[in-house]
Amino acid sequence: MTHGIPTGNPFKAALAARRAQVGFWLSMSDAYLAEVSATAGFDWLLIDGEHAPNDIRTTLSALQAVAPYRAQAVVRAVCGEVALIKQLLDIGVQNLLVPMVDTPEQARQIVSATRYPPLGIRGVGSAVGRASRWSSRTDYLNVSDEEICLLVQAESVTALHHLKDICAVDGIDGVFIGPADLAASMGHRGNPGHPDVQAAIEQAMRTIIASGKAAGTLTSDPALAQRYLDLGCTFVATGVDILLFANAARKLASSFISSAPDAPSTPGAAY
Repeated sequence: MTHGIPTGNPFKAALAARRAQVGFWLSMSDAYLAEVSATAGFDWLLIDGEHAPNDIRTTLSALQAVAPYRAQAVVRAVCGEVALIKQLLDIGVQNLLVPMVDTPEQARQIVSATRYPPLGIRGVGSAVGRASRWSSRTDYLNVSDEEICLLVQAESVTALHHLKDICAVDGIDGVFIGPADLAASMGHRGNPGHPDVQAAIEQAMRTIIASGKAAGTLTSDPALAQRYLDLGCTFVATGVDILLFANAARKLASSFISSAPDAPSTPGAAY
């Protein structure tokens, strides 16, 4: 600790030790519900900036809401732009998930965006940022490169083709398989459960694990989540807040109102 402020990165340490981390997806874009989720007992919570209406300020609010609890916040950026990554890191994001990474060249650029010079190109503005607790973490510039946990998403046929090389990029801590986009890339849009897609996902997970990097994914199917954990995945999200709410609300309404839509028989598609 520095002046009573926690240091290090427990989530990154858990992945490096291959301790399974069970997570939950936050798509509601509401800090109050993020805090509710933080009390549920999950190891990590994904604050989604790609497919949920989060911006820098709502992401910051969610980080602040989750911070007092044991659940570790992971933030998914809308993309891997250098300037956006700088903003996210400065507001205190330690665990960053970047979507749509197809090549090792992309992966290296993203790594560079998370590192200060001379190792990377991250702008040095931490003195006025939450990341350094507004300069009260006097060691921040010296340790931040090692505290960032960088996860990238492989979610296309192209990404799987380059998967070994992406995993070999120094600074990548884990690779997340995006089932929905991968299914679409393979010609099975809307059907991530297709046998060919599942076979590709499992082979990709084996490749990631064999490389020594952490493998992860999201599924709302409990049996499938357990299957991935049994394969050796170390970060698996097991549900999505907005889908849980939508399905529960529909089920409640349909029990009283005949015209209400029934809740889907499955807990929602992975994405």
